[in-house]
Amino acid sequence: MKTFNLTPAQIEKRWLVVDADGLVLGRLASLLANILRGKHKPTYTPHLDCGDNVIVINAEKVRLTGNKARDSIFYWHTGYPGGIKGLSKGKILEGRFPERVIIKAVERMVPRGPLGRRQMRNLRVYKGPDHPHQAQSPEPLDIASRNPKNTRSA
Repeated sequence: MKTFNLTPAQIEKRWLVVDADGLVLGRLASLLANILRGKHKPTYTPHLDCGDNVIVINAEKVRLTGNKARDSIFYWHTGYPGGIKGLSKGKILEGRFPERVIIKAVERMVPRGPLGRRQMRNLRVYKGPDHPHQAQSPEPLDIASRNPKNTRSA
């Protein structure tokens, strides 16, 4: 039996929309990373971008369990001596760009490198319930019903 290898001409991408309202961040991010990589498909090929396009709405309503809203901090460095800065996930969710929490969580679950960056371009995250991708007729993906733990409260 010959091993199946997908070619770029055979790739079929779907559009999926996920409502993040009340979903736990880490569980949502791990499922989104698998969908972006294409690991949910029987035609998964590790060296090709065969994943689907994902639209996440209501990013500001994602849940953080435990003390992660206060204790889990995103750090960055300005490039100057003593220039380490950080913001907690709770502050980012309350701030101007709450979608960055989901983007960073998913980004850290896909491979680093050219293929991972290409797969991350298939993720679109929006703060509110509206998105400009109606023309692609995305199918809704209900992550909350897959496991009761996906919607646990803090």
